[in-house]
Amino acid sequence: MVKNVDTPEETEDGEQSPVAEIVEWVTRGIIEGRLKAGDDLNSVELAKRFNVSRTPVREALFALSREGLVDWSPRRRPRVSAINLKDVREIYQLRAVLYAQVSLAIIECASDEDIEALWRAHQPLADAAAVGDVDGYFWANVAFRDEELRVAGNRIIKEVLDSLRTRTNRLRHLSATLPGRLQRSCIDHQRLCQAYAERDGTLAAALNRSIVLNALAAIELAWDAENT
Repeated sequence: MVKNVDTPEETEDGEQSPVAEIVEWVTRGIIEGRLKAGDDLNSVELAKRFNVSRTPVREALFALSREGLVDWSPRRRPRVSAINLKDVREIYQLRAVLYAQVSLAIIECASDEDIEALWRAHQPLADAAAVGDVDGYFWANVAFRDEELRVAGNRIIKEVLDSLRTRTNRLRHLSATLPGRLQRSCIDHQRLCQAYAERDGTLAAALNRSIVLNALAAIELAWDAENT
């Protein structure tokens, strides 16, 4: 499930709320490329798709506009927002610093069981990379990053990274679409897990920083390819 968009996630009987369901569908569509920058998000069509009134649709689209995924200007239809490359660079430079700190925290506090958990989280990456499954690799990578944050145990860093999650997930998926990118990323994550296993904080921090900056370079290439 897509997380960290500020919407009511469940109804009183424990089912996913209509707003959360719409948010998840639109967010996944944007992340996985089915909804492109500039695409209209017609509230009438969405209401029909989810068999709801237009009120929860508007609430969902408003939530997505706060996350930067949807542009909704006065007297205009909401539409999928464009990627701002300057913002991308600033976000990824921050993520590179934070994930280096995550690695240092993991080295400091991880148990042997935690290291094994990180290796287990890496296996789906390897499986998806082996068959070229971009969507599978992306969601496995999201799970791996979640496991890193769990092991690191730094609440403040987790809150900052979680606040960027919705916007960065769109970019992370874009970076995975380039030829050869899955295999390169998988190898880098394997080296990172090995550094964790060897308790080498300096190497782990350098590798994690490099992983994020390599992803930024891939995003820039993909963005150039789409806009030339």
